Amino acid sequence: MRSDDWHLTEDIDDFLARSGDFLRSRPVLHNTPLTVLEKWRTVPGAFEPGAVLFGRLESKGETQAIFYRPPTRRLTLTALSPEQADALAAQLAALGHRFAGVTADHDTATAFAEAWQRRTGATPTLRVRMHLYRLGTLTLPEPNPEGRGRMVGEQDHEHLMRWCREFAADVGETVSIDAASWAGTRFAEKRYTYWATPDGTPVSMAGVNPMVAGQVRVDPVYTPSHLRGRGYAAAVSAEVSRAALAAGATEVVLFTNAANPTSNALYQRLGYRRVADWAPYDFS
Repeated sequence: MRSDDWHLTEDIDDFLARSGDFLRSRPVLHNTPLTVLEKWRTVPGAFEPGAVLFGRLESKGETQAIFYRPPTRRLTLTALSPEQADALAAQLAALGHRFAGVTADHDTATAFAEAWQRRTGATPTLRVRMHLYRLGTLTLPEPNPEGRGRMVGEQDHEHLMRWCREFAADVGETVSIDAASWAGTRFAEKRYTYWATPDGTPVSMAGVNPMVAGQVRVDPVYTPSHLRGRGYAAAVSAEVSRAALAAGATEVVLFTNAANPTSNALYQRLGYRRVADWAPYDFS
């Protein structure tokens, strides 16, 4: 096997040992793999041995790129050149792998989707265009709406699950969120903050993923439709961003829908700056 081949494995410990430094070297661009892999490594029952395929591109003894394919069959990639994307598509197609889609930065995802179509005939469809933002200097909203941020506690769990279901429906995610399924959802490992009015009524929420390699990703941010336009999302986003910095985060990041001018403008006012475009494709 050449030194610049893709090395495939189902062994998460071996994969992390060989790829961990590479992933930690670019915590902003690698925020999703870092977060997902940390969950699989640390949360009991989150990782099913033998159910995930990992790959790493090695050159001169160093990892240059990685991918993973969980049971959903959606491939996640780090940045690749068009030639590297084509070579990976050729290798995976030859091995008989099939994917439901691919997610990566826009250029990488597009290059792989086009290569996959050439190799397999699968038709790629862009699900949504996304922007990746990182926090520069946090600017608190002025004026701030009345109320305060408070951590979501166990007593709020039913309410939190309802809002997560509403958020998932808003963004087109098909997922079951209830007491039985909660632990297996992507929402479970996060810490949540409510923005509450002076009488204690929650009016907006923001979640944050656990800190990994100094980075924290804000996700999700949700305000019920009848409460929007009052500054609550800005207030709770600023609150969790401030708390992440106070806890020692060196990078705070988030994704937005590129087609939503309201949310993009909101985060820019708070001091977030766009660093990359992201693209999830579905394969038919």
